[in-house]
Amino acid sequence: MRFRRHALVVFLIIALFLFTAAVLGTPRAHADGIPQAVKAEALGVDPGELPILIQAAPPPPPEQDTCMHCHLTGSIENMWTPLWRWLAAGAGGLVFAFGAYRTGSTWIQRRRWKPIWARALEWIDDRFDIVEPARKVLEKPVPLFATRWMYCLGGITFTLFVIQAITGSLLVFYYKPTPEAAYESILFIENEVRFGAAIRAIHHWSANGMVVMVVAHMVRVFIHGAFKAPRELNWVSGVLLLILTFSFGLTGYLLPWDQRAYWATTVASEIAGAIPQIGDLVLVFLRGGWDVTAVTLSRFYALHVIALPVFILILLGAHFLMVRRQGVKEPL
Repeated sequence: MRFRRHALVVFLIIALFLFTAAVLGTPRAHADGIPQAVKAEALGVDPGELPILIQAAPPPPPEQDTCMHCHLTGSIENMWTPLWRWLAAGAGGLVFAFGAYRTGSTWIQRRRWKPIWARALEWIDDRFDIVEPARKVLEKPVPLFATRWMYCLGGITFTLFVIQAITGSLLVFYYKPTPEAAYESILFIENEVRFGAAIRAIHHWSANGMVVMVVAHMVRVFIHGAFKAPRELNWVSGVLLLILTFSFGLTGYLLPWDQRAYWATTVASEIAGAIPQIGDLVLVFLRGGWDVTAVTLSRFYALHVIALPVFILILLGAHFLMVRRQGVKEPL
C-alpha cells in the first residue's frame, strides 16, 4: 500500500513537470509560417515584390532582457530593482518547495509534521542533554505576590541592559575612538548610516532608563527589607551593579568628544579627585594624566566596551544565581 502511494506521488510530480515543460516549450508562431499572400496584404504590396521588401528591410533588434542589461548599459536607473525581483522570486520558490516537501512528507509518513527547529533541538539534546535541566530552571513556579509590577523593575533593568549591549555593538562598527575622528564618526552615524540616528537614540534613552530602573529597583528592595539575612551578599552585588551602571554612563558620556562631553568629564573627574587620601590617584587613573586628553578618550572607550561589560556580566550571573537560590523576599 505504501509503495502504491509513493508511486502515485512520483507519477504526479513527473506528470506536472512534463505538463509544465510542454506548455513552456511550445514554439511561438514565426513569420516563416505565414502565407505569402497574407504577408503581402499586410504590407499593402504585390506578392511578387514581397521577397525584395523582406530582403531590403533590416532585421528587428534582438529583445533585451532587462535583468541582464541594466547593469551593463544603464537602461534602468534603479540598479537594485532586478536584485529585489530575484530575491522575491527566490523567496517564493523556497516557500513553494518547502510547502511541497512538507505536504509530501506528511502524506507519505502519515505523521504530524515536526518543525525543523524541533528536529535540530532534539539532535542537540540527544548529545548534550540540556532540555531537562533547562526545564527544571524555567518551570520553577513564581509566588503570587511576585507578579506585581514593582517586582518587575529588576527584569526591566536587565532588558534595558540587553538593548544597550545590542545597540552599542552596532555603534562600535562605525565609531572611531580618536580625538580627530570621534566627533566626525558620530556625525557619520547620525547622517549617513542607515538607521544610525535611531540606533544611537535608542542607546541614549535606554541608558537613561536603565539608571532610573536600577535606582527604583534598589529602592523597592530596601523598602521590602530584602537586604537582610540571608540576602546580604545579594544586596552587595546589587550595590556593585548600581556603581557599574553609573560607570557606564560616565565613560559613555565622553565618547562623542564634543564640548559638552569634554567639560562634563572634566567636572566629574575633578569630583572623583576630591576623595580624601586617594583623590589624586583616582584622578590620574581616570584621565590617564592630569588633563583630559586623547589618553582619557581611549581609556574611557576601553572601560566602556571591554572592562565594564565583563564585570557587569559576572555580577549579573552571581546576582541571578543568589535570587534563584534564595527566592523572592515577601513584602513586609
